[in-house]
Amino acid sequence: MLEASDPSSWRIALPHTTAAVPMARALIRTALADLDASAYRDTAELLTAELVANAVEHTAGKGPIELVVRRLAGGCRVEVHDRDPEPPGDLTTWDDTPPDPWQEHGRGLLLIRALSAACGHRRTDGGKAVWFTLPDLRAP
Repeated sequence: MLEASDPSSWRIALPHTTAAVPMARALIRTALADLDASAYRDTAELLTAELVANAVEHTAGKGPIELVVRRLAGGCRVEVHDRDPEPPGDLTTWDDTPPDPWQEHGRGLLLIRALSAACGHRRTDGGKAVWFTLPDLRAP
């Protein structure tokens, strides 16, 4: 379900399955183009996929995951909403311990912290939203 009441934002429900990850990768590019949000689209796609993958893997499968994209004065903000109120791993503090190079998981939040302008999470009425922002490429 795409909600288009605000011309500066997109909101779409995704299934709580791994199929949501490639859907989100495609939708983020469409959302940024539709909102005329100038941001690194490859970075937005990668970080959105990480947030959606984390929501699918680390939250109970009750209800959909929502992808929210907002155009901001200085760039864009991408949020992934899920129904689990528990916060994700720490998005704001750097851990001096590098991820194990032999493990398949453990780099998503590191990528989000390293590649976004800002990131974090907040509680919502239905669970939580995990977000990141990217700067506007047209800004001086």
